[in-house]
Amino acid sequence: MSSKRDLTFRQLVDLSFGFFGVQIAYALQSANISRIFATLGADPHQLSFFWILPPLMGMIVQPLVGKYSDRTWNRMGRRKPYLIVGALIAVAVMLLLPNAGSFNFPARLFLGLNMAMWFGLFSLIFLDTSINMAMQPFKMMVGDMVNEKQKTQAYSIQSFLCNAGSLVGYLFPIFFTWIGLANTAPEGVIPPSVVWSFYVGAAILILCVVYTFARVKEMPPKEYAEFHGIDLEKKADTPSEGLVKLLFKAPKTFWTVGLVQFFCWSAFLYMWTYSNGAIAANCWGVDMALAGAAATEGFQAAGNWVGVVFAVQAVGSLVWAAILPRFKSIKLSYVVSLLLGAVGFSSIMFVHNQWVLFGSYFLIGFAWAAMLALPFTLLTNALEGSPYMGSYLGLFNCTICLPQIVAAATGGAVISLVGSQPAMLLTAGVFLVLGALSVHFIKTK
Repeated sequence: MSSKRDLTFRQLVDLSFGFFGVQIAYALQSANISRIFATLGADPHQLSFFWILPPLMGMIVQPLVGKYSDRTWNRMGRRKPYLIVGALIAVAVMLLLPNAGSFNFPARLFLGLNMAMWFGLFSLIFLDTSINMAMQPFKMMVGDMVNEKQKTQAYSIQSFLCNAGSLVGYLFPIFFTWIGLANTAPEGVIPPSVVWSFYVGAAILILCVVYTFARVKEMPPKEYAEFHGIDLEKKADTPSEGLVKLLFKAPKTFWTVGLVQFFCWSAFLYMWTYSNGAIAANCWGVDMALAGAAATEGFQAAGNWVGVVFAVQAVGSLVWAAILPRFKSIKLSYVVSLLLGAVGFSSIMFVHNQWVLFGSYFLIGFAWAAMLALPFTLLTNALEGSPYMGSYLGLFNCTICLPQIVAAATGGAVISLVGSQPAMLLTAGVFLVLGALSVHFIKTK
């Protein structure tokens, strides 16, 4: 087996640079979807419903992207064809979704939703699926092309670019409001500050992805096999494994990290869904039970502030990502990160000053930094030498999607139980504590 050569810092950055643009799109989605659907007419008990189908599609698409990209070898590359297709679809949807309230759909309801909400829902499905389709190849390319010594550095660079993209995406609405675009609109119509955020985000997304597509040269099959110590002759005699069979053969790390992921991603689903309403109620005094609350100036101002505090979360994640490598134990760093994030989540219920929220979301960023880097480091180390790296990373995406589906499906019942949107953030804090306790079960390689 040939020695595993190091990549230069520039090559490591090029490998993940497109992630910056993809994450802008993801940040715009996570910070503004509840705001968009509330503006279109959804009530708080319906909000989590809109988060069910996108991760469900991700559970279907991501394993397939992993499986078929494992077998894709052409002049465009191995993972890159899926990257560019996902990015192009995401751009198209980002141009359409924020206009859901401007297409003059009929006012009639179908299954309790108006036509604008149905259009927005299907747009969201395609947006989330395409973003994940564009996002996953970056994680796979690091697993494909980076040696064990540099893998932590590579995922740290990816985490930095991810958080930098989040910072930009979260601040877009308040930036466009600051330069003069309207932050309110007629009832049922998305404000121009949000619409133009999606437009500009789409442009940056495609430019960043094209840069990585042009700069990165993936390994041909022979070089890849040598790099990972795979015997091509033996592999040729081995029948291709189906996804279900691969699940049964998955290393224990896959399942134990997946348990932690379940609690973590449930918590963040609640943050994305209920932060707007919680901040509007606690800091702007908006009665979210009143009809038309989403059209008030207070709710839309809180929507902009959600972008600001999510940006603070991204800064916290950037700071904590630099500290994480200083821990001698990866499991200890995981536990500490999640517990500090739990403190941030829980405090939101009791904060009534918008500026104090900076401390809450800064701590949440610590948990986010760990979630971006540590699970993939643990899993790809456990999979080293496997010819099914992409398939397993695609399947592992189910540990991101499934908890969001469960949390979204039960969100209406949970909010009825706990009584308010601020209390949903306290529930998210409890989930992160459970995630921290679950780290005990992970066996590191």
